[in-house]
Amino acid sequence: MATTAAPSTDTETGELIHYTAEDGIAVIEMDDPPANTYTYEMNLQLDTAILKARMDASVFVIILRGKGDKFFSAGANFGMLNTVTPHFKYCFCLHANETLLRLEHTPKLTIAAMNGHTVGGGLEIALACDIRLARENAGRIGLPEVNYGVLPGTGGTQRLGRVLGKSKAIEFMITGELVSFDTALEMGIINKVLPNKTFWDDVMLYAKQFCPPNKPAKAVGHIKRAVQSGVEVPMESGLAIERELQQILFQSEDAKEGIAAFVEKRMAEFKGK
Repeated sequence: MATTAAPSTDTETGELIHYTAEDGIAVIEMDDPPANTYTYEMNLQLDTAILKARMDASVFVIILRGKGDKFFSAGANFGMLNTVTPHFKYCFCLHANETLLRLEHTPKLTIAAMNGHTVGGGLEIALACDIRLARENAGRIGLPEVNYGVLPGTGGTQRLGRVLGKSKAIEFMITGELVSFDTALEMGIINKVLPNKTFWDDVMLYAKQFCPPNKPAKAVGHIKRAVQSGVEVPMESGLAIERELQQILFQSEDAKEGIAAFVEKRMAEFKGK
């Protein structure tokens, strides 16, 4: 199976986000050593990369990861935050929220490949993804913002509350606890812990199963849209969203192929159309 190779990096050029796309999978890599912390400039580049993947009809799955082996991301760059005005900090959080909402509502499957420590804003990025895959024994996870006198301000309070429920999420954030990936798996924050040595190959293999011809990409994307939009509205409104998306899918080539393959007792060959 062909995989997307890790692109070379040079942060001196101002390139903090690296984008590659191959075999239906877009890889977005954060690169700001040593901890892949993000700044306003990185947010701008991340937003551009997400939009690029969304608009590319040949991309069916989006993977986010951090450069290197130690950090997915340690969140916002405190050196930057320490030198800007309160108004800029507010605008910075607002823009970061807008970027993560774009990621969350992009009608393509998104995967956080947590290759190392995933804390603070790094976890908030991962929580905006649909699936979270972690590398075995490679790091810790948490939202320690309370220890700095602030709260997880780029969606952490809202998304973690929806993942864990209110009481567990509040406890996790007010203690500022950092836990292992195995513990996070037990808590339900992440989906899978993958072997350390084969992590990237396993991530790519996992992502590939949701690309044509294995799965109908439009159906995968519409399932995501139905859940992301439907759980935020009353049941009857969610059902209306579901029906509308189903009607669109009934008109797709892949739905015709999937139904025909079932009737003919053969494997479907999806095209993402």
